[in-house]
Amino acid sequence: MRASRLLSILLLLQARGRMTAEALASEFEVSVRTIYRDVDQLSAADVPIYADRGPSGGFQLLDGYRTKLTGLSPAEAETLSLAGLPGPAAQLGLADLLTAAQLKLSAALPERARANAGRVGARFHLDPVGWFRSADDAKLLPTIANAVWNEKCLDVHYRRAEGAVERRLQPLGLVLKAGVWYLVAQVGDQPRTYRVSNIIDLAVTEESFERLKDFDLTRFWVTSSRAFETSVYHSSATLRVTARGLAKLDVLGSLVARAAAETATPPDADGWVSVTIPIESIDRAASGLIALGADAEVVEPSELRQQLATTCRSSRASTPPCNPLSAARGNASAAEDRSYGELRRQNIKFLRALD
Repeated sequence: MRASRLLSILLLLQARGRMTAEALASEFEVSVRTIYRDVDQLSAADVPIYADRGPSGGFQLLDGYRTKLTGLSPAEAETLSLAGLPGPAAQLGLADLLTAAQLKLSAALPERARANAGRVGARFHLDPVGWFRSADDAKLLPTIANAVWNEKCLDVHYRRAEGAVERRLQPLGLVLKAGVWYLVAQVGDQPRTYRVSNIIDLAVTEESFERLKDFDLTRFWVTSSRAFETSVYHSSATLRVTARGLAKLDVLGSLVARAAAETATPPDADGWVSVTIPIESIDRAASGLIALGADAEVVEPSELRQQLATTCRSSRASTPPCNPLSAARGNASAAEDRSYGELRRQNIKFLRALD
C-alpha cells in the first residue's frame, strides 16, 4: 500500500507541479506526518524532490524530471482495455490516435500483463447507447472538440423548441451521457449545457477566451444534471398500486420509482399500497401511468384521474374488435389471441376503476 502511494505521489507531483503537504494528505486520506515520511522515502530513493517554505511553498520535483510509466499491477494493466471507448473516440476524431496509443502502451507492458489486458478486451464490451436508439448525429463534434481544446469561441446556430437561435459560446467541455453528447459552454457569467445534435451549424471564431480556473467539468455536470432531474417535477400524485404496479413505476424514471418506494404504505387487505410520486404535468403523468393498466389507481389529484379516464375512453373507442396483428397476418395463434384479449380486459377493468 505504501509503495503504491509513493508512486502516486511521484506521478501527482509530476502532473500538477508544486503541492503542499496538506493537499497531498487530503488527496490520499492520510496524515501530514505520513506525507513527510513518504517524501523522505522518495528523497532517499534519489527522486529529486525538494520543499519550498512560505505561504506559496510545498513539495516539487526538480524541473525537467520525468518518470516513465512503469510498475503497473496486473489489475491496472487489465483495466487499460476498458479505458477508451472506440465509438466516442471516433466521433471526436481520435480513433486512430486511440488505437496507436493503446498499441504503444500494450507494447510497453510485460508479456503477462499484456496478455491479461487482451483477455479483458475480449471479454468485456462497453456500449454507451441506450436500447432502441442510435447514437446522436455528431458530425460537428471534432470541430467543437478542437475549439474546446484551443479555447476558441464558437458562433452556433442552435435548435430550440420555440425556434432556432444564434449564440456565441465559450466552450468549456464535452460530456457523453447515454450515447448523447452535450457541450458545456460559458454564456455571459453562467455555464450552460447544449445538446450537440441540436447545433444546426457553427463557426469557430478567432476570438480566444480565458477558461475559468476554478471550473470543474465533472462537478458542474453532476450538480446541474441532478438539479435538472429534480426541476422537471412540478407537482405530485397519490396512487394505489399493486405489487406489480409498484415494480412497473420504474418505467417512469428512477426518481419516481425511488419516491414510490420511500412513501409506500403497508399493503391493505387486497395487497394494494398507497404511494406518492412526483409528476411533471397532468398530461405527461397520464401518458406514463396508462402503461400500468389495471395495476394502478389514481387517488389524487382529481385532474389526473379525469385526464386518465378521458385517455382510456378514447383508447377503448378506437380499439378494433379483433387483434390487428391477427387481421394483418390472418393466422395468429390462439395464444396470441388470448394474450390480446387479456390486455383488453385489463384496460376495461382499469377504466371502470377510474369511473
